[in-house]
Amino acid sequence: MLTAERRQFILEILHRNKKVLSSELSNELKVSEDTVRRDLRELAEAGLLQRVHGGALLTSPATASYADRQKQAPKEKEAIAKSAAKLVRPGQVVILDGGTTTLQVAQHLPLDLEATVVTNSPPIALALAEHDRIEVIMLGGRLYKKALVNVGTTAIESLRSIRADICMLGVCSLHPEVGISVANLDEAHVKRAMIAGAAEVIGLATEAKLDTASNYVVQPIQALTYLVTAPSVDLKRLATYAALGLTIIQEI
Repeated sequence: MLTAERRQFILEILHRNKKVLSSELSNELKVSEDTVRRDLRELAEAGLLQRVHGGALLTSPATASYADRQKQAPKEKEAIAKSAAKLVRPGQVVILDGGTTTLQVAQHLPLDLEATVVTNSPPIALALAEHDRIEVIMLGGRLYKKALVNVGTTAIESLRSIRADICMLGVCSLHPEVGISVANLDEAHVKRAMIAGAAEVIGLATEAKLDTASNYVVQPIQALTYLVTAPSVDLKRLATYAALGLTIIQEI
């Protein structure tokens, strides 16, 4: 089998099983584990998978630019945003993480809702600027341009003085074993502080982000209270998350 054929086979197995093990691939392909590891390393460098100890997992589409991510799964994101917006109650303090799905949550909040929104996302702050009854607290810091969120010590220190009712977390990657993970270390630190500052944490994830992993782990999966995803996601795929204690929300 040619190298290109072998790597295509690995990707097919990965997308079918949601993970691959180096030892199993070595046996199936009749090549050494060193060869398999080299294949996985080069596929990871091409952004086609995420290497983990002993094998690889799917990578998240959230590694694309903000503009590109706005074009991904728009119907799923709208459905998720509508469901998530219903979880916000009058008078609450809400941490609204950055992301294209959380932006839609901001856009779907009722016009008569009175609440306080804390965010590190300039697009979300702008979206709520004309919302008369929502107070917007903008976290400072360094702008991470790829994700259009503020990160760094300033944002983290501000979050440490906030005790929010809920946190709406934009999910980059979600995996039952790996947990919540992202592609940027600074963003991981900020998300960790957001989780620590909220009584309940709501993860928003399109189907393509489920069972994926990124380089930097934020928290174990149990840090989430709710997982809001699209109605189209098969319940069987969500069973593992429900078994870990998450309340799954899928509304049409």
